[in-house]
Amino acid sequence: MKFATKLIHAGIEPDPSTGAIMTPIYQTSTYVQDAPGVHKGYEYARTQNPTRTVLEKNLAALENGTAGICFASGLAATDAILKMLKPGDEVIASNDLYGGSYRLMVRIFQKFGVIPHFVDMTNLEKIQAAINENTRLIWIETPTNPLLRIVDISKVCALADQKGIMTCVDNTFASPYLQKPLDLGADLVIHSATKYLGGHSDTILGAVVASTQELADELHFIQNASGAVPGPMDCFLVLRGIKTLHVRVRQACKNAKDIAQYLKAHPKIKKVHYPGFEDHPGHAIAAKQMKKFGAMVSFELKDDSIEKANLVLSNTRLFSLAESLGGVESLIGHPASMTHGSIPREERIKNGLSDSLIRLSVGIEDIEDLIEDLENALAKV
Repeated sequence: MKFATKLIHAGIEPDPSTGAIMTPIYQTSTYVQDAPGVHKGYEYARTQNPTRTVLEKNLAALENGTAGICFASGLAATDAILKMLKPGDEVIASNDLYGGSYRLMVRIFQKFGVIPHFVDMTNLEKIQAAINENTRLIWIETPTNPLLRIVDISKVCALADQKGIMTCVDNTFASPYLQKPLDLGADLVIHSATKYLGGHSDTILGAVVASTQELADELHFIQNASGAVPGPMDCFLVLRGIKTLHVRVRQACKNAKDIAQYLKAHPKIKKVHYPGFEDHPGHAIAAKQMKKFGAMVSFELKDDSIEKANLVLSNTRLFSLAESLGGVESLIGHPASMTHGSIPREERIKNGLSDSLIRLSVGIEDIEDLIEDLENALAKV
């Protein structure tokens, strides 16, 4: 089955009781049993829900995995993976990492003895140098948030496999339409399904797809024991969004390419971060492991100040100033004060995240309108 067909049909069957083509929203907390332990596969909605089951099967098919496991948010999914570790275990992650993941690793799990190390994961030698006998997990984010660096998934996973280390790839920025981490050797792939999978900025949900049944069983246990599950309405909304994933992302990628080229030629822009440029350090790797180069673009002003960045951020009309990404509408954000505000400034600056960096989540509006919107905002600087 081809990918576009999988999006619409994988794991999804008409409702057996009514023939409804859309998966019903099973808005129930419990299920009637014929006798103790005798039931139709569902006992209590924290443990199982039919709407969630369909979404998990669909996601597993899209990522070519064994099983999907859904959570109340992307960070709840991250939390569940980190709960697979024990005190004394160590994690290697990118030094250009989503602020929420950084905060969870440093402020929560480090207190319980799970030690994170943040390195430049575009450099395999630096990953090798960080590995020791306590390393249990390598956390890969590619493209990275917000500098859009590219990590070679195959090479990092091959290194981890030699050492018996589990790998997880945050595939949120790419989506399974653009990138298949499990096919490249990863053990787990994680999504904030709030973003491209849902695609309409109307729900919060996280998901993990496991490469083996053993990993899936452990995560299902954590999902049930910790209880950070999504509601059936959220699952329904993500299922609905997934059906148009390829159409949405394809158009957003096209718009992002045009916007990146426009920004690169603008006299007030110092640097544009976009892996589709041939002079991007990770361009060749991105071309190898991604179908397209994504719909995220970030850029820095020549005047590197928050004040100048705020002039741009406050003067767009179509690019809405908001957290998140991956919806049909275009968003503009300031990582230093928004998505990455939890990372100390000295850490941000050291890793290349400047005060003037602006991040764009490019939507599917008319490209001429989007460029005009940016032109008007940049004219204020």
